[in-house]
Amino acid sequence: MQTVEINTAQNVPIVYELAGLRDRLLAFLLDFLILMGGLFILTIIGVIAFSAAMGGGTGIYIVIVIEILIFFFYTPVLEILNHGQTIGKMALKIKVVRLDGNEVTGTDYLTRWMFRMIDIYFSIGSVAAMLVSSTEKCQRLGDLLSNTTVIRLQPRLTMGLADLMKIQTIDTYTPKYAAARKLHEEDMLIVKNVLERYNKFPNSAHSYALNLAAKKIAEIISLDVMPANRMEFLKTVLKDYVVLTR
Repeated sequence: MQTVEINTAQNVPIVYELAGLRDRLLAFLLDFLILMGGLFILTIIGVIAFSAAMGGGTGIYIVIVIEILIFFFYTPVLEILNHGQTIGKMALKIKVVRLDGNEVTGTDYLTRWMFRMIDIYFSIGSVAAMLVSSTEKCQRLGDLLSNTTVIRLQPRLTMGLADLMKIQTIDTYTPKYAAARKLHEEDMLIVKNVLERYNKFPNSAHSYALNLAAKKIAEIISLDVMPANRMEFLKTVLKDYVVLTR
C-alpha cells in the first residue's frame, strides 16, 4: 500500500492512500462503458430525431460531431464540475488531488486530459500503466506535468479478525476494561488502523485521529476519566477486547 503526505491550506499534513493501477484501471473501464452506453443511446435517439427533422445525411453528421465532443471532453468536464471525480472515480471512491495541497485548477485537469493521448490512447495504456506502477506517487505523465495524483477517499481496511487474534496474551492476563465487551469488531479494526497509522506517520492529523478514537472508545465503554496516554489506552482496550471475546 503506497501513501502520500499532502499539506493542506492550513499547513496540516494528511497522509492519503494512493490509488493504484487496479483502482484507476477499473475507474477508466467503468467510465468507458458508461460513455459507450450513453453514446449508443444518443446515436439511436439522434438519428431518429434528426432524420425525421432534416434528412438522414445531415442528421447523422450532427450526431457524429456531438458524440465526438462528448467522447473527448467527458473526463475533463466531469472532473472540473465534480472536483476531481468522474462517475468511474466516484464508484471506486478515488479522486484527483494536487500534491502541494492546493485546489486542482481547470488548467491542471486539462493538462492531465491532454496527455491521455500519450498515456492511454496512443500507447494502448502501456505508458500510463508503466508510470503509475513505477513512480513513487503513482503518477502517469499527465499527473507529473500537472503536479497531481489520484488518491483513495476510503482507505482499505488491512486488518481482519484473524489479525486481532494474533495479538499475544497470557492465560493469567486480567482485562483492565471489562466494558470492552460492548465494542464490536469494526471498532477494533478502526482502532488498530489508527494506532498503526500514527506509529508510521506521527503527524498532527493522525494525532488528532488518535485522540478522537480514544474519546469515542471511552464514551462507548462509559469511562469517566480519560487516561493521559491515549495510545496506551487504545492498546489496552484492544488487548482486553481480544481476551474477553475469545
